[in-house]
Amino acid sequence: MTDLVTERILDNPALCIDHAGTGELVILMHGIGGNRTNWTEQVRALSAHFHVVAWDARGYGGSDDYDGALDFNDFAHDLVRVLDHFEAETAHIGGLSMGGRISQVFYNLYPERVKTLSLIATFTGFDDFGDVEKQKFVDLRLKPLLEDGKEVSDIAPVVAKTLVGPHATKEQYQQLVESMCQLHKESYIKTVRSTTTFDQNDTLETIRVPTLLVFGEDDSLTSPEIGTAMAAKIQDCEYTMIPRAGHLINLEQSALFTERLLAFLLKHRG
Repeated sequence: MTDLVTERILDNPALCIDHAGTGELVILMHGIGGNRTNWTEQVRALSAHFHVVAWDARGYGGSDDYDGALDFNDFAHDLVRVLDHFEAETAHIGGLSMGGRISQVFYNLYPERVKTLSLIATFTGFDDFGDVEKQKFVDLRLKPLLEDGKEVSDIAPVVAKTLVGPHATKEQYQQLVESMCQLHKESYIKTVRSTTTFDQNDTLETIRVPTLLVFGEDDSLTSPEIGTAMAAKIQDCEYTMIPRAGHLINLEQSALFTERLLAFLLKHRG
């Protein structure tokens, strides 16, 4: 099994990454409640063919926190630093949920540096949801932290239950809970707030690189219908739905997900 290398890309803020393998660069980005370890299985599997990187976004995991409010474009500028660190002109860019939103922003700002896009269980803007769903999303995550004095570890079990599908195992659920318990409280609050103003609805029709969309059959947050609506706007697009998967597709159905992602990347390698 391929050994993972963990290192920090120094600057402000410093970014923590895991990486393995050689070849074309593949970067995988976690969701709003995750960290780089959510991708460990995929990093190991894909590293037989690619140089694969999973990061902790700013304010997550082993990466540094930062001053001031979050501008979602900051994530994209950080991603440039990762490519430059490995002296890569282009990379296969992908992410789940928040990671998929970062991927959209990155393409919008730096299209010349994107070889392919993999958008997983994600959305183009907060308006993809109805008013009730939007309020529920915010209240579930922010109200206990801001008004009730609770810590992220207090809300992790409740939020995790809304994300996993009905076929998730106890171990997969617990993995998500433990991932959320590692969140940096203040940075997490900043990210949730920034998510409520996220809007890349005009980006999809400008995409001119091969794009993979992956959605879970049982995802109650980013439904397959959101995925098909996104796919209709992208020229060179492959859409795949993973059965028996909730929001955390790469954890709940890791083997099938990795198979589909690897096939897509190999198809567009070189």
